[in-house]
Amino acid sequence: MEIKKIVIAGAGTMGYSMAEIFAQFEYQVTIYDLKEEALMLAQKHIKDNIQTLVDEHEITVQKAQSIINSLSYTTQKDCFQDCDLVVESIIENVDIKKSFYQDISQIVKEDTILATNTSGISINDLASSVYKPERFIGMHWFNPSHLILLIEIIKGDYTSDEVAQAIYQLSIDIRKKPVIVQKDVLGFAANRIQFAVLREALSLVEQGVVSKEGIDDVMKYGLGFRYACLGPLEVADFGGLDTFYHISEYLMEDLCDSHDIPTLLKEHYQAGEYGVKTQKGFYDYTEDKDQKATQQRDDKLLKIFNALYKNQGEL
Repeated sequence: MEIKKIVIAGAGTMGYSMAEIFAQFEYQVTIYDLKEEALMLAQKHIKDNIQTLVDEHEITVQKAQSIINSLSYTTQKDCFQDCDLVVESIIENVDIKKSFYQDISQIVKEDTILATNTSGISINDLASSVYKPERFIGMHWFNPSHLILLIEIIKGDYTSDEVAQAIYQLSIDIRKKPVIVQKDVLGFAANRIQFAVLREALSLVEQGVVSKEGIDDVMKYGLGFRYACLGPLEVADFGGLDTFYHISEYLMEDLCDSHDIPTLLKEHYQAGEYGVKTQKGFYDYTEDKDQKATQQRDDKLLKIFNALYKNQGEL
């Protein structure tokens, strides 16, 4: 299955970030959105990002122009008629996504691959609204997508092996690290692990065992530092499975296994404190601290990326 023309549905942060990456690898990319102002903002962000790459001597002026020439922006649905791949990154709402697929799957070619960037909605549930669901698949990117290598590829019950392999190879071609999730489970793999960690972390904070700053330090300077290099099963192998077995004997029954939304998370949500986007969450981000925190995050991720993966061929 040859992929040349790609439509990104949704001009938000993930949408324009994916589009920029595809364009860097010379795919013809169209960003589709219902709102003209969203497209204009996406175009501005992409141009700013490309200029930064030029200023930092990551790409040439000629390459920058090539990327810009590979991108187009539209509010018209006719862009779907001759594309080879659609990557949907619209609002994380089941009904809205289903309505989108019910409509678009009748417009595209019958062999066009339809991929969703959902963070955890059931692939099978969404596929129920897709004409020819064998070409439907999950393609879950991570923010910031220009630094996070992982792409989860999630197969639904009807997804063909050919489609899964095509998206797997595409991910490799754009220098990402694809992992195929063979079964459709809520949250897929990464978010299930992420929320298991968050549940235990918030439980420890709520119990007064450790402060919020302390729990973040435990991850940043301990577990996270290790996990940047090794996966959890590799860590267990190095630590000794006998050691992990004996720790499991007394620890597993004491871990948080609540099925409720963590109290601290609920309190911040109900107060309208959503984190960096509202300048208030578990921490305070007012007075430009949101921009500083974002820049510090990206700088650290870039250093990790350069140290572990840039020009090393480890992927």
